[in-house]
Amino acid sequence: MGEKPIRVCMLTYSFYENDGRVKRYAETLASRGDQVDIVSLRKPGQSSREIINGVNVNRIQERVPDEKGKFSYFAKLIRFLVHSALFLSKRQMEKPYQLVHVHSIPDFEVFAAILPRIFGAKLILDIHDIVPELYVSKFEQSSHGILFKSLVKVEQWACKFVDHVIISNHIWEEKLLARSVARDKCTTILNYPDPATFYPRKRSRTDNKFIMIYPGTLNWHQGLDVAINAFATIANKYPQAELHIYGRGSEFNHLKDLVRLKKLDHRVLFQPLVPIEEIAETMANADLGIIPKRNDPFGGEAFSTKSLEFMSVGIPVVMSKTKIDSYYFNDSVVRFFEPEHVESLALAMGEMISQKELRKQFSENASKFVKDFSWKHKQQEYLDIVDRLVCPS
Repeated sequence: MGEKPIRVCMLTYSFYENDGRVKRYAETLASRGDQVDIVSLRKPGQSSREIINGVNVNRIQERVPDEKGKFSYFAKLIRFLVHSALFLSKRQMEKPYQLVHVHSIPDFEVFAAILPRIFGAKLILDIHDIVPELYVSKFEQSSHGILFKSLVKVEQWACKFVDHVIISNHIWEEKLLARSVARDKCTTILNYPDPATFYPRKRSRTDNKFIMIYPGTLNWHQGLDVAINAFATIANKYPQAELHIYGRGSEFNHLKDLVRLKKLDHRVLFQPLVPIEEIAETMANADLGIIPKRNDPFGGEAFSTKSLEFMSVGIPVVMSKTKIDSYYFNDSVVRFFEPEHVESLALAMGEMISQKELRKQFSENASKFVKDFSWKHKQQEYLDIVDRLVCPS
């Protein structure tokens, strides 16, 4: 950092208190003295403004994640683009930002920063999820159609518009380099857990239940229907087991219906989104983490932050053997199962429920593995990008 703190604005079409990636960046900058404003979504009943750990959070648009089709989904993105552009433009005229860090999805949100760009602010596009593949997966579109090609073109324009691009895993980095951005303008930063939040702790639970947990979005590519169907096949054999699902998303009602159909209402429990600090405590009190993603063109390449978070709090993980997870992990640190294969997941669940020593072995191996995947060790890479852009030598 230079002699003076820098003014940073982060735009994110997410709930700030639930988005670990955005919080890590923002709090890292704020902790060294930079002024950080967040522009984010608002849950029903939330305040529009709040200061959280030195970060100024501005919630400019309410959202309930209940979109049924691509047009309602797209309309909310456009509304956020307009609202955030107005917010940025007003603030830029009052006291200019030196850096605007835009979190995608959507990648076209970078164009909300056109006025700061004109007045000299540097721009970072941070791609959490690669948009063309996400969109065709979410709405069952063709990857050879005009819509996919149009989204790739928007991605290219967005990457060209900014000064630097951050991408969330190495498989997507290669895809992005091939079609949208130069190598010297792109950096891969995974969703590293914050060790101040995700760490092993003493369990506060005293019951005799076996709790399996999934925290995250309830979208089709996450494969929660596979997990529910797998649990249904072993539920009678393991009466102490429960599956707890934390989150909301487009598949919520479908998943609730599936639970009722399987007569698992008292064994599969749905909980709302909760702040990261609270979910970390909940994860640490569980017995097994479940990551049942599909291995489709999006889900199979989307790196799940939950995997490293589970490992960091010290609980074992059952994980779909997708392309991306095979890239980073091996079967000594996670219990893999075949993607979308109900019997394979049921077998993995049963093994982990019944074999305490197996769970301990996976937990110990994962705890050693995850030490190299900590934000504490990686945050300087991000700070170097910021300082290189804003304060070039």
